[in-house]
Amino acid sequence: MEQQTDTRSQILTTGRRLTAQQGYTGVGLSSLLKEAGVPKGSFYHYFASKEAYGCALLEEFMTEYGTRLNASLAHPDMDARSRVFTYFGRWRTKQLSPDPEDRCLVVKLSAEVADLSANMSIILQKGVSDIVAHLARTLEQGAEDGTIAPLEDPRASAEMLYHMWLGASLIASISHSDAPLNSAMDATKALVPAP
Repeated sequence: MEQQTDTRSQILTTGRRLTAQQGYTGVGLSSLLKEAGVPKGSFYHYFASKEAYGCALLEEFMTEYGTRLNASLAHPDMDARSRVFTYFGRWRTKQLSPDPEDRCLVVKLSAEVADLSANMSIILQKGVSDIVAHLARTLEQGAEDGTIAPLEDPRASAEMLYHMWLGASLIASISHSDAPLNSAMDATKALVPAP
């Protein structure tokens, strides 16, 4: 059983790296399996199709992202406002990294898989919804702990912030510039005011 888990994990780890570099459709199964050192027949033992593999890749990423999300938005030693800015500060740093693997797979694949796979889109939608809900809770906690001015609708504010950062990340990728992410941080400071 451990060998099976290791092989599946090897395929997903290699796939994550290649997908970060080339996109989902840019990674062919032959090149993925060659890079992973896995025989072609083994792929279908673990995944029924390339789409099933893509779903597994996204599910694994979202689980990992949730852990990182908790490390910033639920950090016990920071007040809520600091947690919000730590989260977006880390987002900015990762999106500007020269290593494509550091960047968010949601940003990378959102537009690519939207029309390609309903199942992959559902995984992305759920992941985004979970992130927004966590961000909204943090904004509410900021009003409670007195570090963020009370917001009329924390959920709507969280959605707006997330959407703004997603768009800024896409424009930063297109322009190869940090300006969109710097603008997003400036806007976040205005939208998440101290009392």
